[in-house]
Formats: sequence, structure tokens, C-alpha cells
Amino acid sequence: MGLNMVVGVLVDAEDDYTEMVRADFATIGELLERAGTRQWAEPDLVEADVAEFEMWGYSGLHTVRRLAVHLAAGGRLPEPLDKARRATDDPLLSKVYKTLPGDPPGPFDHLIHHSDCEGYYVPVDFAHVIVDKKAPGGYLGSSVRLLAETRRLAEDLGLPEDLDPHSEEVFGAADAEEPATRGWQRYGIESYACLQLLRAAKLSLAAGAAIAFT
Repeated sequence: MGLNMVVGVLVDAEDDYTEMVRADFATIGELLERAGTRQWAEPDLVEADVAEFEMWGYSGLHTVRRLAVHLAAGGRLPEPLDKARRATDDPLLSKVYKTLPGDPPGPFDHLIHHSDCEGYYVPVDFAHVIVDKKAPGGYLGSSVRLLAETRRLAEDLGLPEDLDPHSEEVFGAADAEEPATRGWQRYGIESYACLQLLRAAKLSLAAGAAIAFT
């Protein structure tokens, strides 16, 4: 089991699940209206428009967020994560997880402040992450902001965003016993997860559809 991101979540969904997601989208509409953003509705997509983006387990997302909190705090990437440690053990990441998004927003708020197993990003541009108990997973993010934030992270990694995350080059770096000595390959799992986030956010904007965490 692990985190997947789906764009086009309603296509070919079972009836019970479809009903639940449509209820989620109705709630999202109310939250967007309350936040004063433009309105959004999930478009009618066909199977060819749908894509699923598998993360590196749940931990893959946390490794990316670990890089983001260090960049936000000190302007530099941390050392690669030791294989024996989890990203969530990082003191800085743990501290940020215990706080709410700030005002003004931080440079990686939409990436960091979101559930790691449920919830949505919608293709609407809003600066502040919407934090509300009614939101699935407690947070609603903007895929517009997610794309911008993930691009910034990719730039700091020196990671070409057109790389195929399933290529031998990326998989090899992510699965290596020891990190490389230079370049984005030092952060193999982080780079794989970053590329998947980029692809999901780009498709969300192109299709006008939500990213669903499943």
C-alpha cells in the first residue's frame, strides 16, 4: 500500500465511491466560495484523460517535504537522508507538521500542508492553503501553487522536469544503496517523487481536474 495521486478520479469509479467524491467536490465548492476564489467544477473526462501517479510509498512525499522545509528555513538542501532514518524523524519537518500554514504564506505551503493519504488539489490559484475540518483530509491545496512550488524544488535539485520518473536513470538513483556524490541523483527518492508531483500538477491544470490523493 502507498500513496497514489489520481487526476480524473470520477472516471470509471464505482457508484458508492463516485457518490462520496461528488460530495467531496460539493464541499470543496463551498470552501472555495467562502475563500473568495473563482469557482471550479470537476470536468467530464474520458478514460484517455485519466492518469495515476504512484509515489514512493507514503514516505516518498515526506522526503520531498523534508527538502522543502530546509530550503524554506535556510535556503539550502539538507544532506541526503540516511537509509536507516525516516523523513518524518527530521526535527525541522516534525516541527513544521505541528504548525498551521502561516500568513504570509511560506514558499512551500501547498506542498507541505496537506494530508499524506487523502484530500485534493484543485486547479484554482489561491495563496493560502485552505485549512478546514470540512475539507477532506483537513486541507485543500491549489495545484497551480503545487506546480510552482515543486518546480522551485526541482530547480534547487538541478532536476530536469522532463525526465521520466520511471526511467532507468531515475529508478536507479531512487533504489541505490548509497546516494550519488553530486547532482539530483544524491536525492533519488526525492527526485522520483518530485517528478510525479510535477506530472500530476501539470495534468491537473491541463485537464481542469482535481488531483485526488488515494
